Amino acid sequence: MSEPSPPRPAPSTAGDKWSPRLALLVAATFFMEFLDGTVLTTAIPSIAADFSIPSADVNITMTAYLMTVAMGIPLSGWLAERLGARRVFCLAIATFTVASLLCALSQDLAMLTLSRVLQGAGAAMMVPVGTLVVLRGTAKKDLLRATAYLVWPGLLAPVLAPLVGGALTTFLSWHWIFLINLPLGLAAFLAALRLVPAAPGDRTRRLDWLGLAFTTLGVGPVVVGLELAGGRESGAWAAIGSAAGLLFLGTAVWWMRRARFPLFDLGVFSTRTFRATATGGFIYRLTISAMPFLLPLMFQNGFGWDPLHAGVLVAAVFIGNIGIKPATTPLIRRFGFKPVLVFASLASAATFALCALLDAGTPEPLIFALLVASGAFRSIGFSAYASVQYADVVPAQLPSANAVSATLVQLATAAGIAIGALLIRVYEASGPLLGGAAAAAYRAAFLAIAVVMLLSTLDSLMLPRHAGAEVSRPGPAPAAAPPRRPQA
Repeated sequence: MSEPSPPRPAPSTAGDKWSPRLALLVAATFFMEFLDGTVLTTAIPSIAADFSIPSADVNITMTAYLMTVAMGIPLSGWLAERLGARRVFCLAIATFTVASLLCALSQDLAMLTLSRVLQGAGAAMMVPVGTLVVLRGTAKKDLLRATAYLVWPGLLAPVLAPLVGGALTTFLSWHWIFLINLPLGLAAFLAALRLVPAAPGDRTRRLDWLGLAFTTLGVGPVVVGLELAGGRESGAWAAIGSAAGLLFLGTAVWWMRRARFPLFDLGVFSTRTFRATATGGFIYRLTISAMPFLLPLMFQNGFGWDPLHAGVLVAAVFIGNIGIKPATTPLIRRFGFKPVLVFASLASAATFALCALLDAGTPEPLIFALLVASGAFRSIGFSAYASVQYADVVPAQLPSANAVSATLVQLATAAGIAIGALLIRVYEASGPLLGGAAAAAYRAAFLAIAVVMLLSTLDSLMLPRHAGAEVSRPGPAPAAAPPRRPQA
């Protein structure tokens, strides 16, 4: 993507004082992006009725959005380096906001789908570019505090999306799911002009066209394949799409290891703490993404609850996320990344296994308490992974690390939902073996993702004892040796 030498100085040095207001602004734009990825689910019947089409046809608007986000992330890092992060970030917010208006004005499925593609293009730039702006202005000692601001959208949006979408659709109309973005986008755009530091781009930076083509052709089919995997009659297409995508991604890796100016500096994977984001971190995000998908279905289809009843109980996960947030940074500073990651994954696996024991007769206060605990452990692990992945990354590799991480997050989220849906289908087909109860398939699915989560635990156990110590600083730094006096 860029010439390796001479390196261009970053717009902000690692020693700059980080800006909580800037981090909060970036987090707010992330929240809009994450929320719009899933909030449309509850509005699908209303949209289908307005357009006089089957509900299943509306799913293409969600797939188009998620696919565009995933495919656009690899290019966004180069755009930020070439044109300047401030310019690209502001353009992303403006694109997302205008596209939201077009979505609300859509009169048919074709216009809504095209508007969602444009919205996804804006979101794809907001995700990595906003993070890069914050990371470049944050010293290692402040990284935990900065990432504490940045992780909450990924924790809260999947939980709040059903409630927000249901409320707007029920009391107003589905159009308001998009119209609500207009004042938020305008406020974010004005705040970005004020808070994001202006820095010139590097017009000499070259784009690895082949690397970009292989990467986007890989990410797109994988996301679509994972989306199709949740359907009941798309198994063959899901397998073909995923296989083709993985083939292109493998080709992209092969090419970028040999290219003179690669799209990404894959040398960042030689850093063990960053590599954890593609191993244990990927598994962790996959499993915690499956939980908000499985819980409402188990409560409604398995227990026979209405959507509002189920939504109120699922909100307990949100309470756990928020309640533990002030303690996540002190916990990491006290114990270090490795013990915290091991604990968070083990505790999360335990709560998934306990969810498999629930039934319609379980006292609701007990269910609520379990989900609060699950949300808390989820928040601890998510925050730790978000910080440790950048702990040992050198400034020159930040753009590559940031874009790769954002892409992996998108893939892990899609994979979590797809695997949750696949598990339900498999266990529903095995109904007689599970006793035939309505919730039996969901209980078996929770046990399965608990086992998958243990793979993340194993990966965390293999981390170095003091992984990411420069960021976590669990103990006092060793005293520096006094300088030697030159010999006379």
